[in-house]
Amino acid sequence: MSSDRIIFSRPFRATRELPNVEAVLSSDHSHGDGPFTAAATAKLRDITGAPHALLTTSCTHALEMAGLLLELGPDDEVIVPSFAFTSSATAMALRGSTVVFADIDPETGNLDPASVAEVITPRTKAVMVIHYGGVGADMEGLQCLADSHGFAIIEDNAHGLGGFYRGRPLGTIGTVGALSFHDTKNVHCGEGGAVLLTDEILMARAEIIREKGTDRARFLRGAVDKYSWQDIGSSYLPSELNAAVLDAQLAEFDTIQANRHRVWNHYAAALPEWAARNDVRLMNVPADREHTAHLYYLRVPTEHRRDDLIRHLSGLGIVAPFHYVPLDSSPAGLKLGRTPFRCARSAEFSATLVRLPLWPGLTEQQLDRVVDGVTSFTV
Repeated sequence: MSSDRIIFSRPFRATRELPNVEAVLSSDHSHGDGPFTAAATAKLRDITGAPHALLTTSCTHALEMAGLLLELGPDDEVIVPSFAFTSSATAMALRGSTVVFADIDPETGNLDPASVAEVITPRTKAVMVIHYGGVGADMEGLQCLADSHGFAIIEDNAHGLGGFYRGRPLGTIGTVGALSFHDTKNVHCGEGGAVLLTDEILMARAEIIREKGTDRARFLRGAVDKYSWQDIGSSYLPSELNAAVLDAQLAEFDTIQANRHRVWNHYAAALPEWAARNDVRLMNVPADREHTAHLYYLRVPTEHRRDDLIRHLSGLGIVAPFHYVPLDSSPAGLKLGRTPFRCARSAEFSATLVRLPLWPGLTEQQLDRVVDGVTSFTV
């Protein structure tokens, strides 16, 4: 086994990170909403096309803000895909709302509109959409349901910065979009996130919610002569240190994406013949969507052989993990959620999925090692 262990993910290092951080530390402004917050936000609007963006301390907090903006409460239900990260559900449960689990489309791992249609009730106030792996969900199908039944769409776009669905940027199609800048994401600042909005009224309230329920943002712009408590809210504003790192990362967004797609394309070109021989399904990107190369995954026929493949790669010094445990079967899901119909496709998707290493610095030699490791395994 080579001593060069290939890890699953490694945070990208941008050229201007340290100079930006030093500039903050040398200034009198290390709290939020300084010049780097403004610069990073402007870059984010350029990348997404969103008219409004607010940096937050995490994607989880961005989703919590979505729940506050939509005034979710104990009488409401929010439909969430079972195959999702916990934040998608817990941010809704935190408002006292009932989380209703729906199943996924096994071709993409994304929320299936047909499954959503089966679980809508008069209490349905929102649907949470995950763009798994940076591949857009069926937003047209979901929007048709939203228009018919009058509920909002929240886009958990933690994987999808820079992705498109039928030419529309992910995170800007629904009522509220949420981004993640955790260090496992394509662009990061250690921990961070953002809210994307198209509605002017929601944006005005989001500024207040983000700043502990005050109109401090308006005060800093000179719109009011003092700020005061206006609404419920919390401390969702990241420090200028986080924004400084994020600004450096966003400045190199095109480079990051080009290198991630280089890795993704290497796998996509090298693995189809092996996959066909072994009844393995490779990651699928529908023709009407542009993905972000956030993940590259395989789906092995059985959970047992999935685990065998993970062990096989580990023995070769290659880290290739599984992913989410379905939320409807989790202890909190059983306690706080409702599952009208068994989410069988989510369970199968989770049990058979393996993610391959994917980060911008992977060399061709390392990629060849991963491919050789995978193709030396017989399912």
